[in-house]
Amino acid sequence: MAEPPAHKFGQIIGDTLEAAIEPVLRKVAQEHGLYLDRKGRRLARKGRKVRWKDQYGNVHDLDYVLERNGTPRKIGVPVAFIESAWRRYTKHSRNKAQEIQGAILPLRETHSRVAPFVGVVLAGEFTEGSLEQFRSLGFSILYFPYEVVIEAFARVGIDARSTERTADAEFASKVKQWEALSNRRKAALAQSLVMQRMDGVQEFMDRLTRAIRRQIASVRVLPLHGTPIDCTSIEEAIKFIFGYDEAGNSHPVIRYEISVKYNNGDTVVAEFGDKEDGVDFLRQFQGPELTPAS
Repeated sequence: MAEPPAHKFGQIIGDTLEAAIEPVLRKVAQEHGLYLDRKGRRLARKGRKVRWKDQYGNVHDLDYVLERNGTPRKIGVPVAFIESAWRRYTKHSRNKAQEIQGAILPLRETHSRVAPFVGVVLAGEFTEGSLEQFRSLGFSILYFPYEVVIEAFARVGIDARSTERTADAEFASKVKQWEALSNRRKAALAQSLVMQRMDGVQEFMDRLTRAIRRQIASVRVLPLHGTPIDCTSIEEAIKFIFGYDEAGNSHPVIRYEISVKYNNGDTVVAEFGDKEDGVDFLRQFQGPELTPAS
């Protein structure tokens, strides 16, 4: 069955949004030695989709994931989960916002020990309520309003405006105009989106960069029967745990409390009943290989 022209034109706008933001994300990845995963073939996973599994066993499809220590052959530690979406009408945008939250929030919880950045790149009609809900949940937002999208397409001679009464024949004409464009003009259109919202793009990237640059300021290890020990690195904390003399105390260790504090104020806290589990936790911050979702 042929794809309806209205749906096809909406996909064109969505693809253009991805084409606009991907070079910016790729530049950030290159500057910080990260791997940018996107739709397409990758030896480290099956299929063309970017898929991550949460702690409950649910698999979520994503647009972009920035990974530390990732390579084409190895899944890295997630530094950022980023989704993009175009919606023409607010009645559809509310559902899309909930869909994005349902995909990313469980993954952020699953990987809370490395506190990944979460962001959305949105275009079209999204209510202020939807945007505020994203913000309240800790998302960073890059938003291209409907009129910005219309102006960008107008620069290549395409009237991207539509209503619920727009005929299929008119959408088919818009699709045909798009398909007649050269790759150079399509790329210019995507770039014009970024240029029109350069302040917003820069703010979004600044937030992402701060998350990437975040460094461990201290690691506190607290044996329940002892005194807190502040370490300056993961390696020092691991050395302390292995060298800690549990038998030399009058009471056995009930658990270890480990607190990892970053230089931006973020803190990750966990408790463990034995040394091995505590060390395994700390080693996650060193960037172990993660098992991709099947």
